[in-house]
Order: sequence, then C-alpha cells, then structure tokens
Amino acid sequence: MDKILLGHGSGGSMMHALIAEHFAPAFQLETLMDAAVVENLNPGRIAVTTDSYVVSPLFFPGGNIGELAVNGTVNDLAMVGARPLYLTAGFIIEEGFPFDDLRRIVSSMAEASEKAGVKIIAGDTKVVDKGKGDGIFINTAGVGVVPDGVQLSASRIQAGDKIIISGRIGNHGVAVMAERNGLRFEPPVLSDTAPLNSLVELMLESADGIRVMRDPTRGGVATVLKEFAVESGLCMIVEKWLIPVASGVRGACDLLGIDPLYVANEGILLAVVRPDVAEYLVKVMKRHPLGEHSAVIGQVEESPAETVLLTTEIGGRRVLEMLQGEQLPRIC
Repeated sequence: MDKILLGHGSGGSMMHALIAEHFAPAFQLETLMDAAVVENLNPGRIAVTTDSYVVSPLFFPGGNIGELAVNGTVNDLAMVGARPLYLTAGFIIEEGFPFDDLRRIVSSMAEASEKAGVKIIAGDTKVVDKGKGDGIFINTAGVGVVPDGVQLSASRIQAGDKIIISGRIGNHGVAVMAERNGLRFEPPVLSDTAPLNSLVELMLESADGIRVMRDPTRGGVATVLKEFAVESGLCMIVEKWLIPVASGVRGACDLLGIDPLYVANEGILLAVVRPDVAEYLVKVMKRHPLGEHSAVIGQVEESPAETVLLTTEIGGRRVLEMLQGEQLPRIC
C-alpha cells in the first residue's frame, strides 16, 4: 500500500496502524491516549499558541510543510520570550496522498523538533475525500514557559529605541514562489525556515532592554513594523540600505516586481530594544548561526504617530503600510 485511503481516518485498525507505524515512532510517543500528561512545568508563566499550515507546494527549496509547522510554532512561542517545551500535531490528509511524502514530512518534523529541543506529545489524524484536502494540512499547538521577569510587548516601545533585524529578508517567500511557478534562480534561493528559540534565549540572557520581538512571516517586515507603530502609537523609521537582502532575493523581487519588505520570512526576527543595548546585542547575535546578518536598521520616534517611514539611499522617505491583499497565497 503506497497511498492514504479513507480507511486510514476511520478510527479503526487502519488508522491505528498508520499512527503506530508512522507517527508514534517518529515522535517517540509513549502512549496513544487522546491527551498527553506532562510533568510539572518550570516556574514561570505559561505561553500557548496554535497555528495551521497549508503551504503550497508542500515541498520547497530549503524545507517542507512538516518542518515549517514545527519551526513556526516554536517561533510563535519564542517571540513572547517563552522557552518552547511541547507541541501537538493534527494532520488532515487527503485520500490518495503518497505514503512516501508522508514519511518525508513526519521525518522532517521529528528532526525539526529535536533541533528545537521540543517534544511532540499528542496529535490527531483525519482523512478527507480525494479533492477535498489538497494533499495534507497540519495544525499545531505549542506550550512553553515564560521566565520570570520577561515581559515583551509593543506597548513597552519608547521613542529613541532601536530596531534590530536578525537576518536577511524574503528568502522563504521567494523560495516558495519559485517552486510554485517553476522558476530557477542562480544562486538558488532557499527557505530560511528555522527555530529561533535558541537565538532568543541568547538575546534575553545577554541584555535587558528588549521591548518586543516578532517574526515577520505573512506580510513581511513592513507589516510587522506597522503593527509595532500602531500598537505603540509611535513612528518606526528604518533605513533601506541597512536592511539585509540576499542578492538572489533582491534579483528575484526585481524580476517579479515585488518588494522584499512584504515577502514572508520563517527564520528571522525583528526586535525593538533600548538604545544603549542595541549595538552590543547585535554583536552577540552575530555569534549565533541564525544571527550572523543581524543589524540595527532604524529607530523609534515620537511622530508621525502610528507611522512607518522608509528612508531611501538618496534621502527620500516613503510611508510603509501593511500588506494589502495577498501578495503570495499559501505561504505557510
């Protein structure tokens, strides 16, 4: 048998075999109960998140839907300062989906969770009629612990703060777009999907004064900056030439007529920090594999309120708004 059948979602012997042969070994599940019981969590506040992954195509340069689901959930927890501990994974699989593809996805999830230091402890499997599911969808939930004293919020942003980015922008969105449309770039553009929790932990250990962090996924960097501006009531000013963009991404965006500031990312973060710690924090981040292209890209000012301004190389300024509509659908 090389494809998923409706019987694999029936709750009977076929479904039990599917879970026992594919999910339980990959995720090292100790029980197949409907809920997992975990030991007492470390002192601190609990962070909980949930997300669904419907990326198309399922496999793209640098990653696939499985590791994307793990990394995306880990990063959502990390952005509030949490140490991710546990994940759940729900699979909605279309009848006829190849077992070889399922094995690749599940294996990549196991590898990604091990790399991030989290454990997949529970899940669910449903099979839908052929033509109703577009291959496979994955829903996740994540639980982590926020250490005492960590309080990250855009409401804490103050005028004079600095804006930091941890890496080059646009890689994930361009990689998915290229694969979907049969485009090839030299050098190849790979997704940046990665777990950011170890980088965040290093940042929090190294310096006080981090106001807020966020990973610019759908909507890209421009949308997150606008969120910061609206939530703080202040003005975000960024310098275009300071924002790191790989040459392949820049060339692809020029060719396709899109702005890399609005392209999705899956392995970088934006942070607003106190001005006196910004340069030191960037030096620390550069020592981490996911932070080697970190940079201070701008600062916060009082006015114009709730506005993002991009300063160009010739000194002009333009207003950045949130992404309007869908530039690149099914990105995660």
